[in-house]
Amino acid sequence: MGHIFGSILDILRGAVIGLANVIPGVSGGTMMVAMGIYDKLISSITGIFKNFKKSIMTLLPYAIGMVLAIVIGSFALKAAFANFPLPTNALFIGLILGSLPMILKEMKGTKKGVPGIIAFIVLFVLVIVQNLLGASDSSSIQLSVLEVIKLLLLGVIASATMIIPGVSGSMMLKTLGYYEPIVTETIPQTIQGLTHGDMGAVLHGVGILLPFAIGIILGIYYVAKLIEWLLHNHKGVTYCGILGMVVASPVVTLWDADLYVNLSAGIIIASVVALAVGLVIAMKLGGDPEVEKTDAA
Repeated sequence: MGHIFGSILDILRGAVIGLANVIPGVSGGTMMVAMGIYDKLISSITGIFKNFKKSIMTLLPYAIGMVLAIVIGSFALKAAFANFPLPTNALFIGLILGSLPMILKEMKGTKKGVPGIIAFIVLFVLVIVQNLLGASDSSSIQLSVLEVIKLLLLGVIASATMIIPGVSGSMMLKTLGYYEPIVTETIPQTIQGLTHGDMGAVLHGVGILLPFAIGIILGIYYVAKLIEWLLHNHKGVTYCGILGMVVASPVVTLWDADLYVNLSAGIIIASVVALAVGLVIAMKLGGDPEVEKTDAA
């Protein structure tokens, strides 16, 4: 009975991590730290080939919870973006800005110097340029060889940022222009295709989500090790690069002219409130727990 209860609890914890990863600006890594399972999960991921059965049994309930939360969350966020675009984006900007203190806390006392400044500028500019050139809607994702490779790389990037406390994987997707196409368009459309027997929609969705999922799986293992090494040996410079991407995120989010169509006093007030709520939530989630070091694995 205790084992079953523990598994259910782990599924619920996985759901919290999954929901955090599907909301731009909220860090799944922070949720792991807050729930006291960060070292446990990172050790299971990086040691999966050494202790395969034990690692799989540890990770499986969390994975189930994450998948369920991501599927359900994608529908809710699609409705929010469709009906309340500016307040929804304002909430996410608040969440993103609220994560800055945790990132700055991680950078405190680290060696940064000129390489850190260069990393910040380069990644800030890359995010801006990528947003100008990146995908703007689901119809722009065509199943070409180049797009499949890009989706693989996006999966690697998303998985890498998922496991860094204070950094949001979905926020990175949003800054790169692929959050809506993948999370709030392709996932709901694929599920709806399954329920309505529309195999064309299902195959199109699988064609997009499969390489992205493969990238996530590969990235979670290999990039976890790389990030461990970078944060252990070049923590300051690494977080400078991360900070550049995070700071660029609100810029590219507010760049969308469609957000300002049919503005009213009520929408502006709701957006300001949403921004404040996002700030408070992110600072509460990221401010209390002591961030555990990634070199524990």
